[in-house]
Amino acid sequence: MASVTSLTASVHQRLADALSAALPEAGAADPLLRRSDRADFQANGILALAKKAKANPRELAAQVVERITHGELLADVEVSGPGFLNVTVTDKAITETLAARAADGDRLGVPLNPHAGTTVIDYAQPNVAKEMHVGHLRSAVIGDALRHMLDFTGEKTIGRHHIGDWGTQFGMLIQYLIENPGELAPADEVDGEQAMSNLNRIYKASRAVFDTDEDFKERARKRVVALQSGDKETLELWQRFVDESKVYFYSVFEKLDMEVRDDEIVGESAYNDMMPETARLLEESGVAVRSEGALVVFFDEIRGKDDQPVPLIVQKADGGFGYAASDLSAIRDRVLGLNASTLLYVVDVRQSLHFKMVFEAARRMGWLNDDVTAHNMGYGTVLGADGKPFKTREGETVRLQDLLDEAVQRAAEVVREKARDLTEEEIQERAFQVGIGAVKYADLSTSANRDYKFDLDQMVSLNGDTSVYLQYAYARIKSILRKAGDSARPAAHPELELAPAERALGLHLDAFGDTVAEAAAEYAPHKLAAYLYQLASLYTSFYDKCPVLKADTPAQVENRLFLCDITARTLHQGMALLGIRTPERL
Repeated sequence: MASVTSLTASVHQRLADALSAALPEAGAADPLLRRSDRADFQANGILALAKKAKANPRELAAQVVERITHGELLADVEVSGPGFLNVTVTDKAITETLAARAADGDRLGVPLNPHAGTTVIDYAQPNVAKEMHVGHLRSAVIGDALRHMLDFTGEKTIGRHHIGDWGTQFGMLIQYLIENPGELAPADEVDGEQAMSNLNRIYKASRAVFDTDEDFKERARKRVVALQSGDKETLELWQRFVDESKVYFYSVFEKLDMEVRDDEIVGESAYNDMMPETARLLEESGVAVRSEGALVVFFDEIRGKDDQPVPLIVQKADGGFGYAASDLSAIRDRVLGLNASTLLYVVDVRQSLHFKMVFEAARRMGWLNDDVTAHNMGYGTVLGADGKPFKTREGETVRLQDLLDEAVQRAAEVVREKARDLTEEEIQERAFQVGIGAVKYADLSTSANRDYKFDLDQMVSLNGDTSVYLQYAYARIKSILRKAGDSARPAAHPELELAPAERALGLHLDAFGDTVAEAAAEYAPHKLAAYLYQLASLYTSFYDKCPVLKADTPAQVENRLFLCDITARTLHQGMALLGIRTPERL
């Protein structure tokens, strides 16, 4: 990979050198550089440095300007206000930096993280024998995007789908299947919809018997014991429920246009054999103590409404293990078995207290330390257009499959309305990409810890901050490049003067690498989404103000085609990192 230094980094270095020369006692000084509306960049760091050195900030700023060599990078540096520096770079520097990015293939100059390690990311956690609903959407979408971003910046990621595949309800399901053996078809004979239909039917039927027949209820409870103790017949029937559920899971994840690998589905059951040892280690070390027969961890700093410490229950008084036991066992496995340096959990924000306690218990045990960190990426709730938790008109939880189908259907209407030369098959293909992209982008363009409104009309709108707007910007650029054909090729011409709209677009394109690196490091896909929306907006402004194929000279045509091409490539790569497709024709 070619090393591409961003304009921000180059200007920052030039100013830092001049600052050190003007004020040697300050050592390595930070000019606090940022993008600005008044010039290309503004440096605000002189004010704090002058205060520390008891110097006049405007005078110090003037001394810094005197020590700056302009050359091919800087066109102008002027003192502004009480001691800010307004910095303008040359048109040549913008074009040459973009040319270096363009020459870097799909990476477009995005740097690799020099401190990359191994991140185990826990996301997309459906439950066996239960339908996925709108509440499962965010974990899958956010987790998938974070994984793309981390992979792209050089992190080794390992997915973990901690599915709910263990517990008392399986005693009821398995016992019902033993007594009604023909109820569940083999997993390889059904599709996702049939699989879920079968599981739903069995769940309802077994629940009805469980609630009305005390003898069956007792047999079901004994079946739980048989499952936990590893009885062969019970485990085989349990595996059938898991396999049938996976057929359904995969069909939903396919609709979400995301890949879920079978070896990364590691549910609660996987840690069953580890839990007794986890409990023993916690008790022997004194991190967990016995309280009223249960094994718990107390935290002085975490207190409930009555100001009493809230305990983390590792093992119940009856000997059963709680979620804490499987979560702590999972941490042991991920740190000691997978050599993770970071554990990332994409879970509902309502589980924040649970994970805060789990992480603290793991730290006390030394499983988490300075070399291994854990981060809970708590996400907010999906709300309806009325601002209340998203439900059907009947007040029921919305099925995820229905939600995605409706998004694709709504997108088909938008695509068909705009389609000029697309076949019906192409319209359906684009509708899938646009509809699923709309759902993902609406989620990812919102800060994960905030709630957001699920409004399909807004999501598939061609106007505003939507994925459809970005997809149409990309398709428009590809159309221009097709029209140019062989008559003109995209080519950078650093000798050309740039129009204001070209400069604005070029400076924003140069920020792609820094934005991806920052968004990945902060687990903030919304920052990448905001960057891409601004990129599409700046491109629209450029397209309106700067004729491309009818520019004044052949060199200008080539340079503007070059700006079109690198914008398209940046949109394509940025959207791919969010898990969203960019169709070439819309």
